[in-house]
Amino acid sequence: MNKLHSFLTHKAKCAALALLVALTLLPAQAQNDFEIAKNVDIFVTILRELNAKYADEITPGDLTKTAIDAMLETLDPYTVYYTENEIEDVKMLTSGQYGGIGALIQQYDKDRVAISEIYEDCPAHKAGLLAGDIIQKIDGKSVAGKNSTDVSTAMRGQPGTTVTLEIFRPSKNKTLTFNIQREEVQLPTVPYYGMVDDNIGYIKLDQFTDKASKEVKDAFNELKTKGMKALIFDLRNNGGGLLQEAVKIMNIFVDQNTVIVTTKGKLEAQNNTFRTPAPVTDKEIPVVVIVNENSASASEIVSGAFQDLDRGVIIGKKSFGKGLVQNVVPLSFNSSMKLTVSKYYIPSGRCVQKIEYFSKDSTQSHAVIPDSLAVAYKTKNGRTVYDKGGIEPDVITPDVYASNVLTALILNHLVFDFCNQYHAEHTMIPPADQFRVDDELYQEFVDFLKNKNYEYTTETEEAMADLKEVAEFEKYYDRIEALYKQLEQVLKEQKTADLQTYKEEISELLASEIAVRYYYQKGRIMNELSVDPDIATAKEILKDSARYRSILHLK
Repeated sequence: MNKLHSFLTHKAKCAALALLVALTLLPAQAQNDFEIAKNVDIFVTILRELNAKYADEITPGDLTKTAIDAMLETLDPYTVYYTENEIEDVKMLTSGQYGGIGALIQQYDKDRVAISEIYEDCPAHKAGLLAGDIIQKIDGKSVAGKNSTDVSTAMRGQPGTTVTLEIFRPSKNKTLTFNIQREEVQLPTVPYYGMVDDNIGYIKLDQFTDKASKEVKDAFNELKTKGMKALIFDLRNNGGGLLQEAVKIMNIFVDQNTVIVTTKGKLEAQNNTFRTPAPVTDKEIPVVVIVNENSASASEIVSGAFQDLDRGVIIGKKSFGKGLVQNVVPLSFNSSMKLTVSKYYIPSGRCVQKIEYFSKDSTQSHAVIPDSLAVAYKTKNGRTVYDKGGIEPDVITPDVYASNVLTALILNHLVFDFCNQYHAEHTMIPPADQFRVDDELYQEFVDFLKNKNYEYTTETEEAMADLKEVAEFEKYYDRIEALYKQLEQVLKEQKTADLQTYKEEISELLASEIAVRYYYQKGRIMNELSVDPDIATAKEILKDSARYRSILHLK
């Protein structure tokens, strides 16, 4: 028996060795195919064993989704799996459309979700929902304790279907029920365009959907008829979208057959050069493009092309740094996957990718590429630019930070609640671009805050607490206690006056939040334009031809 066991063991080892040799001699692709088949079999076997023998009931679909999500998380954050139930999210990626009611929601507190904004002419608007409405039930099911993602998913669905919402309206102290038919909601690609000066036009682009280039071109041509001689193109907070739309938008400003972006991937099919396909619309008009830290992907293709081709001045903050291209791949059972397939390179040859997701060194995975490794490139006119993980503006505008008191008012929903109350009590306000918070209205807000809790700690208070701790440790506190308490009192008095110290900042936010309730997203943008420091900088540059030309090294 021992000899037989030894023989069988030896035979198994030989078979294993032969398999190993065979795999070694196989091409890499064949080895990968074998690895895929082996691990799929292991996964299916585990799932079947769990389903048959686990101590409690399992949901195979949920377990599979968890496993896929965990697998994809090891790659990059842009490769994402979508189940059949998430088809509306996939539609949003490419068209900016989804089946729903056209309302933004936010987490109001730990257990409640509120409607924060209504889209004009969408089902929620037509039904009479208002910002501030607290969602209590969806189709008869309580949403207490649900987060905003769960509530949003429940509100979406196929156009033509009906959703029943039970809401509590604080301004009326009433519970109301709405039966709303879902529609195909189209989020605004260009939420606003208009003239910001006698001859300076403005276009705000929110996303690169399949309609982006047409809407931008239509807005551009209309502004030209209104006397536009220069343009401010606002890409702030635009997370990107379709690469082809970025190319078409650049076609408005540069000659036909100009290289805008090149993609390079593992497959030959992903190596492409994208050129402007049509005759240029206007290659002379001065342009200032505004970006910030949330301008990503297609926004960086456009702003990067403007910079590399010396076609416009870039201002604002350094952009996000996403130089990866995704394709949406259909899968079985109506599921799909957004898959990273290549990197893109803008006209100078640089890639804007900030984080290295593809490092072969596992100890360096997901590392931010340091500026020390940045490579210099040249623009069309010979200016030096770098691949520092994003588009660095030609003119960096100052950072603007919310004061501690304003942050506290926002986090405690007090600005939100006051604006909802104001809307309930006033049927109309002046046009959005003219509406301002005057002294009387601001005093109403101050009175509204009485007996409201919005405690906050200033950096000075934190520094004072640290000082006291160190002084006590070093046994100095007894000698400075009187002076310390005097400083504490002064700080307390100054903090009490914060509502007046930061009145201008708070008033500007109140004005835009009130305007959006009457004039929707377009109204918010119109209201903010006149007090936006980036817009002011853009106008200054466009009005100073010598400065504009000097930045771009134009002759």
